Amino acid sequence: MSARFPVTPSTGKPYWNPYLGGIMLGVVLFIAYLITGSGLGASGGMNRLLVWVQDALMPEHVDQVPYLLKMAGGELNPLKNWIVYLTIGTIAGGFASGLLSGRSHWETNKGPQIGKGTRWILAFIGGALMGYGARLARGCTSGQILSGGAVMSTGSWLMMIGVFGGAYLLAYSFRKTWN
Repeated sequence: MSARFPVTPSTGKPYWNPYLGGIMLGVVLFIAYLITGSGLGASGGMNRLLVWVQDALMPEHVDQVPYLLKMAGGELNPLKNWIVYLTIGTIAGGFASGLLSGRSHWETNKGPQIGKGTRWILAFIGGALMGYGARLARGCTSGQILSGGAVMSTGSWLMMIGVFGGAYLLAYSFRKTWN
């Protein structure tokens, strides 16, 4: 384990320098504002993908819910939005980065006291809560913290403090489950 980068990848291959990664993320955020007029986000694209599935399976339901109508009502296609392409590009870019650095493989990151099944169940529950919360808040953590923080939004900075505080409290509470 390196003292400079305390998290060791399971492959043993080093991660990028986090400062260089932060600078590159800032450049991508700037380009996103320049091209789309909006910042980065993840939950909006995933939400539109789910609405597209809903519209394919239950179009009558989509046409009766005002929230869904704005995205997929009538002849609207929920996939015709820049955030969908950003989400697909994010996944493809992450996969390409893993391939290029030789770190792409299937694994379940977990502590020694937790089984793979429990780890996946907890991850699913956490992801579902995060997604639900993101829709309630009309934006996810990446959209609020990265994009809102970059334009010095007070609400985004307060949200970031709350998220980090909550995450540390939750991590402290669940540390025995993980370790």
